[in-house]
Amino acid sequence: MKPLIDYLNGMTRAEQIDFAARCKTTVGYLRKAVCINQRLGAGLCIAIERESQGMVRCEALRDDVDWAYLRSPGWRETELEAAY
Repeated sequence: MKPLIDYLNGMTRAEQIDFAARCKTTVGYLRKAVCINQRLGAGLCIAIERESQGMVRCEALRDDVDWAYLRSPGWRETELEAAY
């Protein structure tokens, strides 16, 4: 989770708020989650990676998820949608 806090700390407060809003969460929630090493939902991990333009990777946030499978060329987005 260190990459997330480093990423946030590199932004102004306004940029942090905008980033968190694009991820559909708050700066407070992200900071608290990092502080207590809370497990983030897979959807939030994906949003963080997307909105950080890959600077914070899903693997850095949840090492218990098989992200390599989801990144593989044979994976289909509909498989993830069916799981939720």
